Amino acid sequence: MTDTLAPSYDPTEFETRLYQQWESSGVFKPSGKGEPYTVLLPPPNVTGTLHMGHAFQHTLMDALVRYHRMRGFDTLWQMGSDHAGIATEMVVARNLALEGNGETRDSLGREGFIGKVWDWKRHSGDTIERQMRRLGTSGDWSRSVFTMDPMAAEAVVEAFVRLHEQGLIYRGQRLVNWDPVLKTAISDLEVVNEEEDGFLWSIRYPLSDGSGSLVVATTRPETMLGDSAVMVHPDDERYASLVGRTVTLPLTGREIPVIADAYVDREFGTGVVKVTPAHDFNDYQVGQRHALPLINIFTPDATVNDVAPEQYRGLDRYEARKAVLADLEAQDLLVETKAHKLQVPRGDRTGQAIEPYLTDQWFVKMDGLAKRGMELVERGDVRFVPANWINTYRHWMENIQDWCISRQLWWGHRIPAWYDEAGRIYVGRDEAEVRAKHALGADVSLSQDNDVLETWFSAQLWPFSTMGWPNPELMAERGFDRFVPSSVLVTGFDIIFFWVARMIMATDHFTGQVPFRDVYITGLVRDSHGQKMSKSKGNVLDPLDLIDGISADALVAKRTTGLMNPKTAPKIEKATRREFPEGISAFGADALRFTMAALAGPGRDIKFDLGRAEGYKNFCNKLWNATRFVLMNTEGARFDGLPQPVTDAERWILARLDATAAEAAQHFAAYRFDLLAQSLYEFAWNDFCDWFVELAKPALNGGDEAAASSTRHTLLHVLERLLSLLHPLVPFVTEALWQQVAPRLGIDGDTIMLRPYPQGGDIDDAGHADAGADVEWLKAMVTALRRVRSELNVAPARQVTLLLAGASARDRALTTRFETSLRFLTRLERIDFIDDAASAPAAATAVVGELKLLVPLEGLVDLGAERTRLDKELKKVDGEIAKSQGKLASDTFVSNAPAAVVEQERKRLADWNLQRGALAAQRAKLG
Repeated sequence: MTDTLAPSYDPTEFETRLYQQWESSGVFKPSGKGEPYTVLLPPPNVTGTLHMGHAFQHTLMDALVRYHRMRGFDTLWQMGSDHAGIATEMVVARNLALEGNGETRDSLGREGFIGKVWDWKRHSGDTIERQMRRLGTSGDWSRSVFTMDPMAAEAVVEAFVRLHEQGLIYRGQRLVNWDPVLKTAISDLEVVNEEEDGFLWSIRYPLSDGSGSLVVATTRPETMLGDSAVMVHPDDERYASLVGRTVTLPLTGREIPVIADAYVDREFGTGVVKVTPAHDFNDYQVGQRHALPLINIFTPDATVNDVAPEQYRGLDRYEARKAVLADLEAQDLLVETKAHKLQVPRGDRTGQAIEPYLTDQWFVKMDGLAKRGMELVERGDVRFVPANWINTYRHWMENIQDWCISRQLWWGHRIPAWYDEAGRIYVGRDEAEVRAKHALGADVSLSQDNDVLETWFSAQLWPFSTMGWPNPELMAERGFDRFVPSSVLVTGFDIIFFWVARMIMATDHFTGQVPFRDVYITGLVRDSHGQKMSKSKGNVLDPLDLIDGISADALVAKRTTGLMNPKTAPKIEKATRREFPEGISAFGADALRFTMAALAGPGRDIKFDLGRAEGYKNFCNKLWNATRFVLMNTEGARFDGLPQPVTDAERWILARLDATAAEAAQHFAAYRFDLLAQSLYEFAWNDFCDWFVELAKPALNGGDEAAASSTRHTLLHVLERLLSLLHPLVPFVTEALWQQVAPRLGIDGDTIMLRPYPQGGDIDDAGHADAGADVEWLKAMVTALRRVRSELNVAPARQVTLLLAGASARDRALTTRFETSLRFLTRLERIDFIDDAASAPAAATAVVGELKLLVPLEGLVDLGAERTRLDKELKKVDGEIAKSQGKLASDTFVSNAPAAVVEQERKRLADWNLQRGALAAQRAKLG
């Protein structure tokens, strides 16, 4: 046996070491040869850490990259990270507060704060990249791009200036999602809508002529201070005569019109609603249709401004609500207050309610870009996998709005626009260009726009900003013409519009190319119960904890630290200790990766179960032990070329290897990682480890040197090819084992990563097909006999007699041919043919096709004791069956017990019945 392969599988002993060898060797870089194959890493936030969604998607990307690298493609996995404006500002501001020296974002000023952000990025910002390496990510780190790097920044400025010159970027006043804590506009993706308990208030709005009133229902009475109208449905006969008249807006004295619009739901409340265009997105659209004034009553921090009546100015929006309601009640205008469920939009960073807010922002006109983006996908230039995601893409693109791209932050790409003292706007690549282009002398004072571009603006340029655009020299250096378009983008469905669609539109607009050929859409990784993983639920799993292990105490601390609602900590701790009383053991990166691949069904969310990871760790261990067996039995051997099989078992395993390789190629092409994992698992575990290793033993120990030598060669060859097949999914264990196997096959090279990936389809001759059918017969015989031995509790070393009845000519021929293997693998003393099973002595029976296998019981077991034991077992099982049947016959139990409990009882009954059938059959054999 080799002395360089450890006696047991322990991923902590070699995974980190192997990764360092790979990266230092430069094997992750493009080779410059072969057809290009490019994958773009969706750039994770520089603030981030590796989470289960990352681990899932990165595993699939890495599998694709490793597969194509082994197939000889010029493979590039473009790495990088995103500056993540809001998230990064929050992290650095929080760190400043923790330092306790009195420094804040505002006290430092813009330049000082940005300096702190860069310091943080240099020292802590590459955490996720270190974690990605631990997972086995084989990307070209030497080409990694940060979205604030000079190359990427040049692309952002160029894109903005060109779009502005083309009339596609403009500045205007519009309603946006506004976070009053961060004091910036945010995207829809950063808004979480949560159902909460609230109230619906009914308020009386008097008609201006004193002839009556209208009752309006609202969930936000404070915004009535900014009402521009009240609205009814045009077909609502109750209010038809009032349309065109006015009401006096309570608490303000302003007169506002009664308008009609089909947006109104006649069944909601009284069928009359208030219209506040500056503080509600739907009302804004109504306001545009009816040319209503936009009355903003809030400041950037959501306090009431000077437009409102004096008594409310300076109040927080919720304090203003209390004051408004109190004043309405005092004036007998508050008709009703009732509980009401409502959707509250909250910022995902701050947890604060988002305010629809009217501000001046920069926008991109999207209609023309969207039309072109839709055309590219509809005609197949970009393909969605699974294909049904095109419907989501189409829906968003057909309902597109102009895109708000400005953010009121300091960290990010500052908008390349300057203002003179009169407020005129000048856009250019820098101030010098602006002055030259507009002939502005030194006496004209210019100040740059304080806003930065939202992160998605730079992210949309990722396919070509990473390739040096717009600099021709950098584009040539980085291989723009070779690596654009990329081959596939692997991403989640939740950013099809926010990122995927924008990359399609931007890449086409600026380069005339599509950004990628395929978009493989993954589902979300959920917990084992199907719940979304979130810190507030306390069900988050850290991939690094699964790879390297974590104690129960450390896991509890991780899940309960920094909760938005600390009161939930005891509940989370209790649930965590119940689920992980011993913490989480180390599974290694390979077991986690194989789990992710095996669960990656087409586009569906996956329930992550630690039991699967444990099973795939066992799979890696099985592979390790099988390799140790092969190495032990090929010590000192060295073979060249392909094996020339001598035995049927060899021909069978070579045919199975060929078929499995062909299946793998099909599954990779279709992005069916689940079927790929299943196919490779079954071949490795069942065909190779369980069967071929067993079938090889008679040849290795049978005295036929030709068969023994050929079998050794085939063992090594199939193992080496199996390791290559598995490598994209489980790179570490396959590399560790391959380095021991390869030298015995005369294979030169330092890494399995550059071995050709088996493609299959090479074996189609009848000899292999016949051998396969014959070996399947042998496998069926061995399985049947082992089952008989197990049922009879025959000791492993005890030899038995086999009687064969009803044998066909083929059965007789195969029995003669495989007699040595049958006797070796099932511990047979002898094999006899008989004419009639009825004339045989008392025997345990099994059937293979038409052939009856009989194992005489006399002398093998104490028949009387065995009958007694089985009768006892049957009585016990009958009791359990009666108990279970009684429960299920009870209407009280079936009606009142939880559905899961009832279903569990039905399963128990089915299991007991199966067990009884097996015991009864065994008892019948004994007479």
